[in-house]
Amino acid sequence: MSKFYFAFLFFLIASQAFAQKYKVAGLVTDEAGKGIPGVTIQEMGTNAKGITDDQGIYQMYVHYGNATLIVDFDGFDKIEKEIKGIGTQNFILKSVSKTKPALIVGSRNLRTTANDLTSTVEIIDIKKIASINGQFDLTQLLQFVSSSLNSNRQIGTDGTDNIDQISIHGMGPDQMLLLVNGKRRHQSALINLSGSYGRGNSSADLNTIPVASIDHIEILKDGAAAQYGSDAVAGVVNIVLKETTNGFSANANVGIRKAKYNRDSSFVDGLNYNANLNYGAVIGRKGFINATADYNFINHTNRSNTQPDSVLRKQFGDPRVYNGSVTFNTALPINHNTEIYSFGGYNYRQTENFAFSRTLLKNDSLYKIYPNGFDPVVSRNIEDRAATVGVRTKWNGFDVDLSNTYGFNKFHYKVNNSLNDSFGKGTPTSMDAGGFKTNQNLTSLNLSQFYESIMKGVNLAFGAEYRMDWYNIFSGDVFSYLTFDPLKPTGAQGFRGYSPAEEISKKRNNAAGYVDIEAKVTTRLSLSAAGRFDYYSDLGSAVGGKGGVKFNITKELVLHGSYGIGFHAPSLAQQFFSNATVNPTTRPLEIPTQNVIARSGSEAATALGIPDLKLENTQNATAGVTFSPDKNFSVSVDGYYVQIRNRIILAGPLSQNDRTVGAGLKKLNIDQARFFTNSLTTSTAGVDLTIKYGAELGVGKLNVSVGANYNTMAIDTIKTSEKLEGKQASYLNRRERYFILSAAPPVKVNLTLDYTVDNLTFMARAIYFGKMELINNYFGKTDKAGKVYTEKDYVDVYKSVIQTDVSVHYKFDQYLSFTIGGSNILNVYPTMSKPNKTESGGAWDSVQMGNNGAFFFAKVFYNF
Repeated sequence: MSKFYFAFLFFLIASQAFAQKYKVAGLVTDEAGKGIPGVTIQEMGTNAKGITDDQGIYQMYVHYGNATLIVDFDGFDKIEKEIKGIGTQNFILKSVSKTKPALIVGSRNLRTTANDLTSTVEIIDIKKIASINGQFDLTQLLQFVSSSLNSNRQIGTDGTDNIDQISIHGMGPDQMLLLVNGKRRHQSALINLSGSYGRGNSSADLNTIPVASIDHIEILKDGAAAQYGSDAVAGVVNIVLKETTNGFSANANVGIRKAKYNRDSSFVDGLNYNANLNYGAVIGRKGFINATADYNFINHTNRSNTQPDSVLRKQFGDPRVYNGSVTFNTALPINHNTEIYSFGGYNYRQTENFAFSRTLLKNDSLYKIYPNGFDPVVSRNIEDRAATVGVRTKWNGFDVDLSNTYGFNKFHYKVNNSLNDSFGKGTPTSMDAGGFKTNQNLTSLNLSQFYESIMKGVNLAFGAEYRMDWYNIFSGDVFSYLTFDPLKPTGAQGFRGYSPAEEISKKRNNAAGYVDIEAKVTTRLSLSAAGRFDYYSDLGSAVGGKGGVKFNITKELVLHGSYGIGFHAPSLAQQFFSNATVNPTTRPLEIPTQNVIARSGSEAATALGIPDLKLENTQNATAGVTFSPDKNFSVSVDGYYVQIRNRIILAGPLSQNDRTVGAGLKKLNIDQARFFTNSLTTSTAGVDLTIKYGAELGVGKLNVSVGANYNTMAIDTIKTSEKLEGKQASYLNRRERYFILSAAPPVKVNLTLDYTVDNLTFMARAIYFGKMELINNYFGKTDKAGKVYTEKDYVDVYKSVIQTDVSVHYKFDQYLSFTIGGSNILNVYPTMSKPNKTESGGAWDSVQMGNNGAFFFAKVFYNF
């Protein structure tokens, strides 16, 4: 019996071995092309299987030439594939997180792609461009990649030089909405005041989000207040965080600038180094977590040694920045229909920049402290945190998304290497100058359902939001703001601190509801419509609406257009910020006067007849055409128009010398007053051109992309209060108008070529910045001989320039890659002006590519 048993067992084994006569081998990779070890490949209906090695390679024998192989691995979608007699079978596994429905900005339809939208969306692959570009932080990366975005690094602007403002088509930084994973991002607590574009605006701080945490960015270049609410006037930027689960990856970057116009013999300055670590892993079977830690250091540059006869600042250049961030993105399915998700992060930034240079007379009691003069150092400690928690599920055929998003930003000033001249001997040289902070909490409910049986498909979406905003100003120590001797300057030199009189704590609530319909009427015609109602606890109600159309003339040629009306709410900072500087007197018992920025509803605002702030009203229209004859070539042309009525500006100054309101200001001991008011009607129009081409060239692949923007803005009207009727020039003089109109170059063109041969990629880019004009400090003044400066004297013309970037990227294997290159390798600068003429106090204002010259860099990437 036993002999029969062993004989039968031997027969089974032998028959199995004989039956497994088809050899199959191949490679199993993820979407990034990285081999996945430990994956089991099973032949359906048998016990034949293979397991991938460390490189993702497997081999096995199957029973049949038409065998079906099953690949099922945690964190990835299951694949079943018939081999059809072919011995090489490769598999690309798609992570679960990547295959779930995902929104794209501008649509509520989970099935929509960028090609289906009635408005243009630019998608930037951050993972790719970050590896070959020389910018380490997000705003500067976007400035030199997208022709429609602008972010000039500011210098000497009391805070704005620490937060790179970014705008779409040169409109206000606060008129662009920032989303992260489709959720509204909170604004910075900073309001732009001194010497910067976007003056009087608040905006979100993109550099709180490390580049290494981002998968891609979607840019909707169309007014979308009806879809997303306030701030989406010029468009929307949606940052989509990574969801990869490939383990650890590390990146180290270092760069240095070629020094020029510096005050020492150094050949280089502005050392910039960055290091980050990203980790992604599967949670359970279908969930994921992706986390990033990032540290970025930027050292000072100095470009002050230009005209020896016109020196206002011995230190003029980029601030020193210490920037650390951690971010996370995670989702955990509960069952087939429901998942819990969360994302967010923490950022801490400490910055130091030099104020205008100071000197002391030898007979001054404080001369011994700084006998050679001093350059006050203004430091900012910026803390930012954000977190979103939500649940996605299905209910009665609807996709439901319920979430809560919290954001916090704090801006804390400190002044070093300074003094309070009015205190005299014993003055501290370092002072806490106070600051401001803002909080936001947003709860949103969104429902969406796609109806396949209606026309060619209709998507219905609706939802509601409830948002709470808080704004606080907190004071510094007494030495930073107090005047001890009215004959001398008040407070800390370099930056006067905030006083208890300026402290404030305010809150606002906003409730909103929306409905959004997208319909594919025929195979060629698609329509979209959206409406939104908002109610603000302090501003009243607002209504927005938008409609869009897309028509496929042919499969290759597509027309699209949209029209919308919307609104933009003033920020709490615009409503409640205030600041006062005490002017020295000429007599000991004389009451000092002040130069103030008056908050809405204050005595000063009342004396000027300035009404409380209200909503801006907007209308926008776009029209475009896209031609894509094949997958290797596409061209699109998009025209746009945006009009803003009741646009908020920081107006003034008005002084005691004004015949209408001077007496009222004098009673309040105010010499000059500035204020926020709904004053302007502006119109912005332009054209975006995008061309993409790819082709096999020689032994490699060539990609060519062209992005071009022509942009123009006009100030249609300047509306004053009734009391100040006819004083448009006092509300907004010509110099201030140019700051608004010159937020972006009238023409910006980006030509990028990259050529890949095997593991080697060459990149070359030329960026053209059109001519810009600004009004300088000579405006309205006279020279030493008493002659009024002419337009030739007070208009600074920055001629058109081209920045050239190059890089070489080499991928040694699936783990290690390396990049070297340079930005602005020809060391081009904007046209030079004079420090005593510019707003910045240096030889250039912040225009075009900036004034730091060439930057050379190296990057190393390693996947564990």
